[in-house]
Amino acid sequence: MSLYFTKEHEWIRVEGDTATIGISNHAQEALGDIVFAEVPEAGRKVSKGQEAAVVESVKAASDVYAPVSGEVVEGNAAVADDPSLVNSDPEGEGWFFKLKLDDPGEVEGLMDEAAYREWIATL
Repeated sequence: MSLYFTKEHEWIRVEGDTATIGISNHAQEALGDIVFAEVPEAGRKVSKGQEAAVVESVKAASDVYAPVSGEVVEGNAAVADDPSLVNSDPEGEGWFFKLKLDDPGEVEGLMDEAAYREWIATL
């Protein structure tokens, strides 16, 4: 299981040809208290960089982008029902959606956890 990050603060955990996607701890801290989350429906095709979900906090609304291309196999209904999961466990139970990868090679352009942690330290 490999964990990667984008400069838009999404994380992606790859297991076989399936990826789970959410927002990083850094992103949820910047947003503050999450009050709304909209997750994509199963069957939706998304392209790398395309808006796939929405998260709103008391401070701002933000899109969650697909870090890779694929077909959504599951939206996290628990996050839609209880958006605070994104605050309490952003890189675990607070995931937004899972997708079947179109091209597993797309993850190679993303940052690993160490590179992401170094990068956010410069922000």
